Amino acid sequence: MNNKGLLMIISGFSGTGKGTVVNSLLDKYGDSYALSISATTRAPRSGEEHGREYFFKTREEFELMISNNELIEYAQYVDNFYGTPKKYVEEKLESGSNVILEIEIQGALQVKKMYPEAVLIFLFPPSVDELEKRLKTRGTETDAVISERMSRACKEIEYAYDYDYIVVNDTIEECVDTIHNIILTEKLRAFRQTDFIKNTEVNLNGKYC
Repeated sequence: MNNKGLLMIISGFSGTGKGTVVNSLLDKYGDSYALSISATTRAPRSGEEHGREYFFKTREEFELMISNNELIEYAQYVDNFYGTPKKYVEEKLESGSNVILEIEIQGALQVKKMYPEAVLIFLFPPSVDELEKRLKTRGTETDAVISERMSRACKEIEYAYDYDYIVVNDTIEECVDTIHNIILTEKLRAFRQTDFIKNTEVNLNGKYC
């Protein structure tokens, strides 16, 4: 069987719980996954560390990464840049790890063009009211920023049709298991196992056909 890792992208509205879901996925099934750490120009939030949640860059440093073609994708979101370093992702895929990209929609669609075999997963909240509640409970944004994020969700939802899977993050455990089962199933799809099929075909033809 083909043991190369699968590139998976998790996106969703701000406040959907993407970070919590990804961390829980790594905690439960960590041997199978590797998290791609994004570069960003936004300031660290309380408790975040450089090289763990993000590579925190100045705008000048980020622009240099763009010019050196060091990013798979990059996008601007609420006045900050986010991007995915290329080298780490490709090394992890070759080693057999399923690489998780937790990135914004613009970046996800860029990656899909470069890696058509990537699996795109869009996280949804159980309801719009729950989404707003989660943003307020987070306590990291003003009311004006929360309103801006909710308005942005009105535009972002149009891109959900371009994703491969829609997963509702109601309870973390159920959401994590659903995503893991999607990846297990995707790795068994025939187009990902062409070498295995051909090898079996050759052996059959040599002995029995």
